[in-house]
Amino acid sequence: MPSVVGLLEHRELAARRRVDGLREEADRVHAELAAAEEEWQEWVIARRRVDTVLAPDGAADAGPRAVAGPREVDRQPVSRDAARPKSLVPVRRAGMASSVLSLDYQRVLQAVADRVRLGQGPLTCQEMAAVFGMDVLPARVEALRSKVKRLVARGWLAEPTPGRFTLAPGAAGPDDGS
Repeated sequence: MPSVVGLLEHRELAARRRVDGLREEADRVHAELAAAEEEWQEWVIARRRVDTVLAPDGAADAGPRAVAGPREVDRQPVSRDAARPKSLVPVRRAGMASSVLSLDYQRVLQAVADRVRLGQGPLTCQEMAAVFGMDVLPARVEALRSKVKRLVARGWLAEPTPGRFTLAPGAAGPDDGS
């Protein structure tokens, strides 16, 4: 009959082997993730460069906003009720137009609405930063995240899973007339 200590050592060895196997798998996944993120960043850079090359002559000197290209939100006429930059985000009510939001918040809504329209699922703040042509740096992403969280708290966006954002039920993007 085996001893209790022998059985414990046997179980410990099996557990250690499992942990080692999982660590190897985690290392492999982390390496794969790093490679995928690097490829993603290369595509972001490529898109920025193409935008720069295709931009009208004066737009290349106008800064990063011009490089990213005009968005539909920017082409809309600004109503006299439109919010000014740095304004508060109102709690969304039925029938409330997104024009009450500042342009930054409208851009966020537009990006999320585009993603919903294309059936691509929720959007992360890191992906939003890339869509806006921002440097995907932690400080920039966190600043964007605070705006997105404010839109969630006020009922404009929803966060079905942590870190992933979509339109709130009943909300529509800037182009949908809400």
